[in-house]
Amino acid sequence: MAKITILGSGGFGMSLAVMLDKLKHDVTVWSAFDDELKAIRRDGEHRAKLPGVKIPESISLDSDISCIKGSDVVLLGIPSPFVRDVAKKAAPYITEKMIVVNTSKGLENGTLKLISDVIREELPEPPIVILSGPSHAEEVALGIPTTVVAASDDMDAAAYIQDIMSSNVFRIYINPDVTGCEIGGALKNIIALCAGICDGLNYGDNTKAALMTRGLTEIARLGEAMGANMTTFAGLTGIGDLIVTCTSMHSRNRRAGILIGQGVNPQEAVKLVGTVEGYNCCRIALALAQKLGVSMPITEQLSKVLFEGENVKEALGHLMSRPKRSEIESVM
Repeated sequence: MAKITILGSGGFGMSLAVMLDKLKHDVTVWSAFDDELKAIRRDGEHRAKLPGVKIPESISLDSDISCIKGSDVVLLGIPSPFVRDVAKKAAPYITEKMIVVNTSKGLENGTLKLISDVIREELPEPPIVILSGPSHAEEVALGIPTTVVAASDDMDAAAYIQDIMSSNVFRIYINPDVTGCEIGGALKNIIALCAGICDGLNYGDNTKAALMTRGLTEIARLGEAMGANMTTFAGLTGIGDLIVTCTSMHSRNRRAGILIGQGVNPQEAVKLVGTVEGYNCCRIALALAQKLGVSMPITEQLSKVLFEGENVKEALGHLMSRPKRSEIESVM
């Protein structure tokens, strides 16, 4: 049995808490929002994020971040824009003997850094493991079979997470390609926004299949430029996560995209849906691509729709009328 502290009481953090509790681990969930924790304990469920899923009394809920003390594993389950701030707050209580696991998917605004690099700057001593893949919180909490990847520079740490978190409904593979796994997990949200826009426009399967395929090519281009292993993008954190996020109504990115395709202002669509990681990630990823000289036409057109007021049909027209080229070529 491991002592595991989860930082963040959102849907995915709580779904992992429920899963890890079933594995008989000692689980604590921390949140800065004490009222939310009190509501969860009072209701016996997280009505806003995981309605109908029982939160066992054996899971501790705490608003004091010092609850990290004595943990074997500290898991960050918070949106990417808040990772650095929470890591700073956690730093005094984290030791080199702990393993830090990150589930946030995105890039840091301003620095253009991977979330693992952000964490490493604030928490330089412990090994860091990225947990990523096609894993909707709603399904993980219900024990629906799910498969993900634990990626790390420290393969012993990745193997430990694989060992303590795996079950007959939650299978974990390990991968040393942290960059590839993070880029796949972050940028698939951009493509899922576009997939939702196509759905909102009532376009068909042909359009979405093309979008997802060429979207994966963009993701791989940027990943290769950053030194990722190209085979990673054919795996769970590449095509796997892309499929689930582009096709499911659990996906907030897809739901926001549907609203945008139906004519809702992008900012209003994000406000209506809640946390939409692909919204901010789009602008950050485009800046990173431009810095590295990588062509990302889908991301570029989405950025114009989200932030410059471009019409979604005009954006698609720009993509369809790009210069003709061969599909069999270097992804660069």
